[in-house]
Amino acid sequence: MVMAVCLFCFEANIGNRGTFLDLALLVTVLLGIYLGWRRRGGTVFFAPIASWFFAWPPLWLATMIHEGFFKGLFKGLFLITFGWIIIGGSEFIVLLTTSSIVRLLLGKRGIEGSEIVVFGPDEQY
Repeated sequence: MVMAVCLFCFEANIGNRGTFLDLALLVTVLLGIYLGWRRRGGTVFFAPIASWFFAWPPLWLATMIHEGFFKGLFKGLFLITFGWIIIGGSEFIVLLTTSSIVRLLLGKRGIEGSEIVVFGPDEQY
């Protein structure tokens, strides 16, 4: 959600664009740290897609606000379709790098005991 707000403000030219870009990078790094800490590396692949779902309508609206309705309609469609490959790819790289570094630093210390008990078919409860 914070990434969607940052992208909206960046595209609509609300305030300093560099501040929103830095905030978006900070949020992505913090999410990467959290995912590495919780050992949730698979979420790194899903996070840019989830971010795209939340950021898609506001980014399109911001483009229409900044460029005007008709120009923003087509430029926004292009931006949210093809530009998101770059935005999502960048977010994926930052998340993967950050979570991998945190997991390497934690080593095996961050692994807790398993809470799942599996009973075989011949075992009595």
